Amino acid sequence: MKIAVAGAGYVGLSNAILLAQKNEVVLKDIDPKKVDLINSKKSPIIDKDIEDYLKNKPLNLKATLDSEEAYKDADFVIVATPTDYDPITNYFNTKSVEAVISEVRQINPDATIVIKSTIPVGFTDSMREKFNTDKIIFSPEFLREGKALHDNLYPSRIVVGDKSEKAKQFANLLKEGALKEDVPVLFTGSVEAEAIKLFANTYLAMRVAFFNELDTFAESQGLNAKEIIEGVCLDPRIGMHYNNPSFGYGGYCLPKDTKQLLANYQEKNIPTFLIKATIESNIARKYFIAEQIVKKNPEVVGVYRLSMKAGSDNHRSAAIIDIIEYLKAKDIDVIIYEPLIEEDSFMEFPVIKDLKEFKEKSSLIVANRFSQDLEDVKEKVYTRDIFMRD
Repeated sequence: MKIAVAGAGYVGLSNAILLAQKNEVVLKDIDPKKVDLINSKKSPIIDKDIEDYLKNKPLNLKATLDSEEAYKDADFVIVATPTDYDPITNYFNTKSVEAVISEVRQINPDATIVIKSTIPVGFTDSMREKFNTDKIIFSPEFLREGKALHDNLYPSRIVVGDKSEKAKQFANLLKEGALKEDVPVLFTGSVEAEAIKLFANTYLAMRVAFFNELDTFAESQGLNAKEIIEGVCLDPRIGMHYNNPSFGYGGYCLPKDTKQLLANYQEKNIPTFLIKATIESNIARKYFIAEQIVKKNPEVVGVYRLSMKAGSDNHRSAAIIDIIEYLKAKDIDVIIYEPLIEEDSFMEFPVIKDLKEFKEKSSLIVANRFSQDLEDVKEKVYTRDIFMRD
């Protein structure tokens, strides 16, 4: 079976590799560097499993810039292009998804299009109506940055927003590529599948915000946050997961998905309090962290890593970015250590390439997630990474 994938980010590349174990997969992207890297069996993103599979596994995978080459004769086309929340329109920007659908319909109208990009509730139905076809399906993705392929090989569940034979065929393709056995599979309506994605991520954001608020209380009152969290999470109904305090949730999914879900509520005039409070709580947490840094009267704040978490190369919407903005407004000197940035500056602050030099120049080191790299200057480090993980 030939499968085309549009978009070589976390979602697209991990799905392409998963399916290329047993199918012919052509991965279409607009970035020539990404295409060249993939065809050279190198990963354009940081993900240990993706790097390993590209280098060592027999994959029937080719990357291309050519839409015709990718989409022609494909049985399925997976759309994994980026969508982002647009604060001006108060909605996801889905132009890239719509462009791919339009192109596929022109080149190969018989292909079944499976949207993996995160989209607003009701989007799939609107695309079916716009293009007058029922061959557009939504299947949400539940991946972690840095572990995208692992989460496809060992999926928590497979959700497909359609109940047709094609939907069942696509779910089977995902199951065939997975290493985990007995994967739960759920077939739903398209709108329900879209809602599942947004509500799942919003719940996770709410949980992050809750434990961050707990940590804010503990730090403000001079209490041991770790003891409180451990005591709360020993309740098996709560559990010892997703409970490690941070500077705030960030990354590709949680910030935009919570805002999109809130927009869906507001659009329909449906009352909501928790979702709005979750977004506001995350803003308040970043402000609190920034204030704690300022209170320490540092001469030079050294920001250790911009990436949202360990094992990720993404700093989009990372909480530390807003904290740097706050410090900038307070005229505090900031230096940054981020080996994944080639530029010599970020947000007008110098990027120090040498870790030893960074440590020496920093009077206070701010780290969203602690690293063994900082063990020798631990007394300089400000972090809320209580459990030293995730």
